Amino acid sequence: MKIMSVNAGSSSLKFSLFEMQDESLIASGYFERVGIEGSFYTIKYNGEKIREEIEMPNHTVAVEILLDRLISLGIIESLEDIDGVGHRIVHGGDKYSQSVLVTDKVIEDIRAVSDLAPLHNPAHLLGIEAVRKALPNVAMTVVFDTAFHQTLEKTQYIYPVPYEWYTKYAVRKYGFHGTSHRYVAKTISEVLGKDDLKVIVCHLGSGASVSAIKNGKCIDTSMGFTPLTGVMMGTRTGDVDPSIIPYIMEKEGLNAAEVLNIFNKKSGLLGLSGISGDCRDIEEGIKQGNERCKLAMDKFVQTIVNYIAEYYVELGGIDCLCFTAGIGENGIDVREAICQKLECLGIHIDISKNKVRGELTEISKDGEKIKVYVVPTNEELMIARDTLALIR
Repeated sequence: MKIMSVNAGSSSLKFSLFEMQDESLIASGYFERVGIEGSFYTIKYNGEKIREEIEMPNHTVAVEILLDRLISLGIIESLEDIDGVGHRIVHGGDKYSQSVLVTDKVIEDIRAVSDLAPLHNPAHLLGIEAVRKALPNVAMTVVFDTAFHQTLEKTQYIYPVPYEWYTKYAVRKYGFHGTSHRYVAKTISEVLGKDDLKVIVCHLGSGASVSAIKNGKCIDTSMGFTPLTGVMMGTRTGDVDPSIIPYIMEKEGLNAAEVLNIFNKKSGLLGLSGISGDCRDIEEGIKQGNERCKLAMDKFVQTIVNYIAEYYVELGGIDCLCFTAGIGENGIDVREAICQKLECLGIHIDISKNKVRGELTEISKDGEKIKVYVVPTNEELMIARDTLALIR
């Protein structure tokens, strides 16, 4: 069976097509600048990469072009070869704790919580409607980034603000990157051959989050009401005192939205270093003796260590620490710096084993009680797996 995973952005459409018999990736691609002048797409298959500049005024046209190219390039013989389509949805509110088949009710529920993810959910809906129009007889599912974190106890997701804000406006911790955290937790369970594990997963990329997972269920996660909170990130602040907002508004003559835009897009590694939000650029700056780059990296590492230590206590000790996503999978120096600060908790890595990028690898020292792993994430495959299970 062939399943397609789709992630629609406001001006983009990303897809992956899998053969689920062996979970192999048949093709993947990215349609960019949808609805904007200069739109183009890239499709990778059979070791080749096709790029074409073509007008895509909306997501419907983008999907039509995608399906046409899948056939014209010989990737599939006909549209009937596609057995299901799974859509990534950033926010499902507190209604959905698992993936579901697309129905009119589900679409309305996604639309109803769009004010919680105004940059994402409306775009995801455009993708759903476009695929629905092009493939009306193909089963579709939605996979929520927030779903995995719906197992949090109320004491973990509630905020110490007026309770009416929760009941009236749904102000609470939701958490994100859930599909990635779930994939990593499932993978490490299979690797270690145990379901009753206490695991901390560090999803470290331009966006970053840490989750505490017990027996396959999330009990706490660092991101909150929005993806802004938690550990410091590429361009996001992570946790800061909210009183900074009115203070800077007055000092800089900005409004709240402008300050939050700075918190989201001009802070984190970028804000402290003044150079870049990309960890690779920060590491290069450190090699050149840039003190602000070193400060940015030290702060990044410390915020992650703080959450790992907190979740270690919350879980009552751990069996495994996992690193995933762009920095987690490739950041050799970052992993080493984090684990060195955690040695007091019994976490010890082998420096030679740690010299790995993008491979499923144990990097803890031989015989250590607490295992440390690099686990490449695959959110698209997780979406495809959920879709296959639901359509069956």
